[in-house]
Amino acid sequence: MSGWMRTVIVGFVAGALSVLIFHQFGFWLSKELGYTPQAVIYNMRPVPPWSVPTIASSAFWGGLWGIVAAFLVPRLPGALGGVLGWILFAAIIVAIVNWTVVLPIKNGRFNMPGLPIIVVLPLVYGLWGFGMWLIARGTRAALGWR
Repeated sequence: MSGWMRTVIVGFVAGALSVLIFHQFGFWLSKELGYTPQAVIYNMRPVPPWSVPTIASSAFWGGLWGIVAAFLVPRLPGALGGVLGWILFAAIIVAIVNWTVVLPIKNGRFNMPGLPIIVVLPLVYGLWGFGMWLIARGTRAALGWR
């Protein structure tokens, strides 16, 4: 199997599983602390247009972001090429895309969330990024891929 296909597989698995574990844990914790009382953990509400559960949609998109991170982060210089790069990629890049692209498409307008979510979302996404790094590293080691 080619190196790029391995990167695609590892990135997707890491991103999707990290959504199911780390991302959801982060939102559960923020909900328990009272920062996101409206958060629904492992949300099964159907998402248009195909009516898949929200959590399945989130895991799919997390997998796609994982592929991007798996190709991009290792090419960054120094400490950014490791765990720090995965965390910052998720906490900054994905959060900015979420706020400036995804939210306007879903709501038809740019809708900046309140102050707590401006802080909470990058923290939860950073935790998701850490999970992606951990799962990608473990997957590569378990399969003997470098």
